[in-house]
Amino acid sequence: MLVYIHIPYCDSKCHYCSFNTYVDKFDTREDYMLALHEQLSFELKRFEAKKESIETLFIGGGTPSTVDPVLYTPIFNLLQPYLQKDAEITTEANPNSATKEWLNGMKKLGVNRVSFGVQSFDADKLKALNRAHNPQQAKDAIIYAHRIGIEHLSLDLIYNYKGDTKALLLSDIETAFTLPIDHISAYELTIEDGTKFSSTPEVRQEDENLAFFVTKEIEKRGFDAYEISNFGCYQSKHNKGYWEIKNYIGVGAGAVGFLKDKRFYPTTAIEAYIDNPLNITEEVLTKSELLTEKLFLGLRSNIGIEKSSLSEKMNLRATLLCNENKLSYNTTHYYNDNFFLADELSLFILG
Repeated sequence: MLVYIHIPYCDSKCHYCSFNTYVDKFDTREDYMLALHEQLSFELKRFEAKKESIETLFIGGGTPSTVDPVLYTPIFNLLQPYLQKDAEITTEANPNSATKEWLNGMKKLGVNRVSFGVQSFDADKLKALNRAHNPQQAKDAIIYAHRIGIEHLSLDLIYNYKGDTKALLLSDIETAFTLPIDHISAYELTIEDGTKFSSTPEVRQEDENLAFFVTKEIEKRGFDAYEISNFGCYQSKHNKGYWEIKNYIGVGAGAVGFLKDKRFYPTTAIEAYIDNPLNITEEVLTKSELLTEKLFLGLRSNIGIEKSSLSEKMNLRATLLCNENKLSYNTTHYYNDNFFLADELSLFILG
């Protein structure tokens, strides 16, 4: 079982961000964390959590580094009996708010992995994306996190912003590899409705060659792609848990949970969530919907697809792809070696 905790606070709203985040509600943080505790207590019972049954904990957002470690302490105390001894405990962080005090506080709580929202080491690009940090802050935060002994460190990069070139992206990648990281997430800029960039969609450039370039340059430095946007000599257990369709508790305004064949959606507005954190909408997924999701996620990652989960006709179509060297296989699974073809291959198998 996995646990995801959503922190909806941000210092600034990035122009590409479509997540449920707020820059003007910091006065609600204490009440919000109490509401998180209430929902988490409820979900542990709903999911029938047992001692040491939680494999991973991921604190995302938003910006988790905008919340003081003291406010996280009751959450960690509640989860402690359920966490496996080697549980992967990740928090996202922005370089400008991941202070030495904050990083030390989170490490004391048990965090052993930090994912830094860097996006670029180019100062002009950071400003254009409306990031709140500068390149030096990103380097300093990662180096300090390593110095205090946080075991696994990751950073995010964004590409295909207007003006991105191979030279700029190569500089970002080379800089990243001077830092003590074991994971990179490299995302292609997408324009989502409701974001600042939605009014200027031309800021996204259409250059599929940059996707191949970024993948090649990261991989040749020793970080294997284990999903279309994720690379590392360490592969995040939490990420892989999602792609394996494991059950996961989702707590917080705008989080999502999943159990067997149901999704759970807590309310998104902070004030409404604080008033009633147990106002949760349920969605039942059909077997067909679950299989479709498993197929798309399995082929865009190194998880692969179990042959036994497919119908006879789907297995025949998958075999055709194997014969054309578009899929590989073993006795139990099909695998896709070119994640950029994942959607196309999935649709062909579904028929």
